[in-house]
Amino acid sequence: MGEHANEDPRTGPLRGIKVLDFSIALTGPYATALMADQGAHVVKVERPGIGDIARWVGVSVNGMSAFFLVCNRGKQSIVLDFAQPEAVEIALQLAAESDVIVENFRPGVMERIGLGYDAVRAVNPDVIYASLSGFGSEGPYRDRSAYDTAIQAYGGFAANQSDPDDGMPVFLRQTAADKVTSLFACQAITAALFARANGDGGQHVELSMTDAVVSFLWADAAGNEVLLDADGSQNSSFTKGFRPMQFEDGWGIVVPTSDHDFAGMCKALDVPGFDDPRIATVQERVKHRDVLEPIMDMCYAQAANLTQAEATVRFDRERVPYSMILTPDELTRDPHAVAIGLFVEDEHPVVGRTRVPRHPTRFRGTPATLRNATPALGEHTDEVLASLGMGDRVTELRERGVVA
Repeated sequence: MGEHANEDPRTGPLRGIKVLDFSIALTGPYATALMADQGAHVVKVERPGIGDIARWVGVSVNGMSAFFLVCNRGKQSIVLDFAQPEAVEIALQLAAESDVIVENFRPGVMERIGLGYDAVRAVNPDVIYASLSGFGSEGPYRDRSAYDTAIQAYGGFAANQSDPDDGMPVFLRQTAADKVTSLFACQAITAALFARANGDGGQHVELSMTDAVVSFLWADAAGNEVLLDADGSQNSSFTKGFRPMQFEDGWGIVVPTSDHDFAGMCKALDVPGFDDPRIATVQERVKHRDVLEPIMDMCYAQAANLTQAEATVRFDRERVPYSMILTPDELTRDPHAVAIGLFVEDEHPVVGRTRVPRHPTRFRGTPATLRNATPALGEHTDEVLASLGMGDRVTELRERGVVA
């Protein structure tokens, strides 16, 4: 039915993989939502009453938030009260039939419940058990509560975004540390599944938000910390000097990295001097900041005399890497986004009309599928229990508060 169909059978590369998702908020749920897009069958386990706290965070309609909808699409929801031993036994039965377990609690929490790696491995030796946490299972910070902003502070995001004038740290206005960790988690889980397919068996996969953020940041924003013999004359982040360009009717950004890009930007903005040997090449521009900076100031001054449409024509003509700065709302109407089907609109039985991005990877042979079926709390408890052969006990278990 194509990449945006809601129907099974699942067609993605993870079809046939069963995931048991104990995670809450964003890190684990977003990772398992992406796996669901890719064909995995995901059962989400939630606590009675409130369920996953993400249900109640941010913009919501009829008791379901946009945050929860995006991070839990395509899953089933079962409610278990782990204060009761029988609920733990039900979870272990589900774990015995699962390929992947995902949890994102502080180290030791799942063990205290009776659902740690050793307990699950005892019933399912081939399981891939992914533990996601803030600071990891070792070290003096292992027991700290960790939310995204705290990890942005510790891992370097806040310092990296600091104001160039006064040095005040700036936090990304999104849960970037959580989402970076989600992406690393997806890769790690699928790598572990690949290793298992090659005969290496199941394993415990541990990933901290700290590790994920630092690995992500250091690729391009810790140059002096990587090259310990550097002279320190350049900022550790080579994108530190990038700043938006203001036009008559809005904002944009030009990224003049190569020599062609730099010359093209100057030509597009009618700024002379770009062929000065002292700034004609990237090597020379690094050496002669005193010559480069006045040229850049002229570019920004010239941009202010152009509309976005006029600048677009000029930058396209010179093949300059650029983009106008769009809000999320503007992006949904942008001609390129519309042409490529970047967003999928649908009807959800709880919240009504929805618009979400398509799955980011185009699997041409095994297409991913967005399923607009984010579950209500405990929506599939009866169905999941029936799959365990406990269909005739649903009423009894619900009356005793084991499930909901």
